[in-house]
Amino acid sequence: MTVAVQELPEDDTVEVYLARWLTHMRSRVRARTWQGYECLIRCHAVPALRTRTLADLGPLDLQELYGSLLEDGLSAGTVLNLHLVLTNAFGQAVRWRLVSPSPMEGVQPPRPRRADTPTIGIEAAGQLLAALGGTPMQLPAAIAIATGMRRGEILALRWSDLDEDFTIAQVRRSLQSTSGDVVVFEPPKTRRSRRAVVLPEFVRPYFREQRNAQAARATDLGTRWQNHDLVVDRGDGAPLNPATLSAGWGRILRQRGLAHVRFHDLRHAHATIMLQQGVHPKIVSERLGHASIGITLDTYSHVMPTMQAEAVRAIDAAFASNAPHEPDPVP
Repeated sequence: MTVAVQELPEDDTVEVYLARWLTHMRSRVRARTWQGYECLIRCHAVPALRTRTLADLGPLDLQELYGSLLEDGLSAGTVLNLHLVLTNAFGQAVRWRLVSPSPMEGVQPPRPRRADTPTIGIEAAGQLLAALGGTPMQLPAAIAIATGMRRGEILALRWSDLDEDFTIAQVRRSLQSTSGDVVVFEPPKTRRSRRAVVLPEFVRPYFREQRNAQAARATDLGTRWQNHDLVVDRGDGAPLNPATLSAGWGRILRQRGLAHVRFHDLRHAHATIMLQQGVHPKIVSERLGHASIGITLDTYSHVMPTMQAEAVRAIDAAFASNAPHEPDPVP
């Protein structure tokens, strides 16, 4: 199948078009999102398609590309992400009237196997926090377990986002790393990501301890202290790169002989603990900042069988007195 070109020069290649599209998208998406687009295109699309013209590109070319990438060991999830990016890119080519139809029509991406969401219960979470005592990771871990906030949201949290008694945290931004070790503050990912999270009592001493520690460091550093009003900082008041937090997290777990869990798994721990304690999934969804309750139910479906068993026991207890008596066994 060939794609008819209306305005693009016949010798213009897929590589040239995708570079043009990336330039167009730079100001339309978050910096980190754009970098993901650029990496997928540069690493996986351009090497295979760079000599093809947009006029000659068809669905079979893309389908063969996906098959080749999978054979080379690329994960199905990454190939799916590439498919979504290329669908966006070539859809724009149709809107610009450069091609018709899109070469993506009829292309079928792989279906990645969904990874199991890890389960960290109350006891395990408490043991982890205790084991992290005295390390820079204890505070961000406590916030993640207490609130379910994302890594970038925790690193962007300011003291001005907390009320005086540390009872509510306002999630207003996220800290994201870009190329060259540069970090940027960005607005929440979705409308529901901007939210107020009620803080449990156990996390409040962690905030007070951090505030006192920052005041002492600010005094010691003097003019070298960078006052960004951040709750979690890199040591001199400046933002802590999310990648640095993840690297430090893994290093401290190894040093303390702790089982490896991702920092992001603490967000799952919060949700799991809430659901196991009988909190309504709608409330859990709101605390996590999910776009819909459906995402919460789908992500934590492994917790639901336990909840259903508890619900059945509650129903049995409520109606036990109304149940007919079992007949006596026949002698």
